[in-house]
This record gives sequence, C-alpha cells and structure tokens, in this order.
Amino acid sequence: MDNIANMLTQIRNAQAVGHQTVAVPFSRIKIELAKILQKNGFLAAVKTSEATSKKMLLLDLKYNQNKPAIAGLKRISTPGCRRYSSYQDLRPVKQGHGLAVLSTPRGLLTDREAKKQKVGGEILCEIW
Repeated sequence: MDNIANMLTQIRNAQAVGHQTVAVPFSRIKIELAKILQKNGFLAAVKTSEATSKKMLLLDLKYNQNKPAIAGLKRISTPGCRRYSSYQDLRPVKQGHGLAVLSTPRGLLTDREAKKQKVGGEILCEIW
C-alpha cells in the first residue's frame, strides 16, 4: 500500500464533494507533508486526534470562494518506480504556481527549498 498516495487521494476526493475536514491515519511522513501543504497555503489547519484506538491526522481543507485551494495533486515517485532528482534538474511545477515535495537527507522539502539548500532527493508529489 502506498500511504502517501492514499492521503493525496483522500484529500482530492474530499475537496471534490466539498468536505471541510479529512481524517487520515497518522504517520510521521504524512504529518510533515501536511505541514508543508499548510505552510504553502493549500490546507487551513493540521491537527492530530487520538479519539479512537488509532491515532489520526485531521486536515482542515481550504477553499477560496467555494473553490478548493488545491487544483491538482499528482504522486510522482511510487513504491514500484522511484523518481529521484538532483537540485539542478528540478523544474518549476505549473510555471511556478505549484510545488513539488521532495524527501531529502534533510527531511521533506519543497522544490524551492531544495534548490536553496542545494540538495536533491526523491520527488514524492506535485501540488498546484
């Protein structure tokens, strides 16, 4: 199972039907990805919940004039086909209107942060 792809699909589906919140199973990589999305204005809030026996990650979705803040999500690197890139080879997503999230030796970074820090890694997903 691809946990990151499942999280992105849950966000995509929830925004398609107009939900305000999405609950996804907790993991460290998912919370770091959610914090990046919140910092870049794609999510309204990120919270954790232990109401049930499983720890959950609650994502408050962001809408601008009843339109989702996230226009599109795309998983790039999958468990069956990993995609890696050096910082020199990173290209802007949607002419700079989107962002790519990379898993680097310094943690999860956006494509812009990775270029500034001159570090490459596995391209997890693109968001615009």
